[in-house]
Amino acid sequence: MNYFLVVNGRRIKKIFFLTLAAILSIAVIWVEKNNLSVFAPHPPAAVYSVPTERKVVALTFDISWGETRAEPILEILKNKNVQNVTFFLSSPWSKSHPDIVKKITEAGYEIGSHGHKHDNYSQYSDEDIRKQITTAHGILTDMTGKSPNLIRMPNGDFDKRVLRIAENLNYKVIQWDTDSLDWKNPGVDTIVQRVVGKAHPGDIILLHASDSCKQTHEALPEIIDQLRAKGYEFVTVSQMINQTETKGQTVEDRSAWNELALP
Repeated sequence: MNYFLVVNGRRIKKIFFLTLAAILSIAVIWVEKNNLSVFAPHPPAAVYSVPTERKVVALTFDISWGETRAEPILEILKNKNVQNVTFFLSSPWSKSHPDIVKKITEAGYEIGSHGHKHDNYSQYSDEDIRKQITTAHGILTDMTGKSPNLIRMPNGDFDKRVLRIAENLNYKVIQWDTDSLDWKNPGVDTIVQRVVGKAHPGDIILLHASDSCKQTHEALPEIIDQLRAKGYEFVTVSQMINQTETKGQTVEDRSAWNELALP
């Protein structure tokens, strides 16, 4: 009888420790649920902003059509001595406006892709998504002499497939944290207040240099002056990302990652 009591006691002890280990494992997984990279690789994600304590922001300009707004913006950037800016150019626009593309390139500004057709790529097949990105890549590379590795999808539209295909083509998908809403032409003061009021360290700011945005070039000088008065420096998107990656920090937007990780 004593023999069986000893065996049962050992079994109970074993079961107790196994249960305790299981509970601890579940607790660790729960605590680390926002740091899933410990357990699994990150899926592709868009970059909305970059975690940094430095007061740096990236001014980004999308151009998909028109010829009257880009050059005034380039002139303002030159006059204000803003040397680090990122332009996202659609390839059909670039082919139609080689002189402006040349001015952007010669000024030393960073050029990213804004795709080929200005459409929602999430509605396309995998093959067509790849075709849109590679077509734009070839055109922009030929025109600028450099291969872009940043892309802002037309209309800011993407899904998991778009992100995966872009990553496979060695592109980072760039979104924004501060939207100027300049395409609505809400008034110069409104654009300035929106950008300056929302700007934060590591921010990616969305502006446009297409003809439909009639007030951006009027708001830009004040945006630059007010951000500088707050102590901000201007960097390109790549400069911001590279600075952060050298410190071993993630650049993917956390909320976007969590959303994309859902089934």
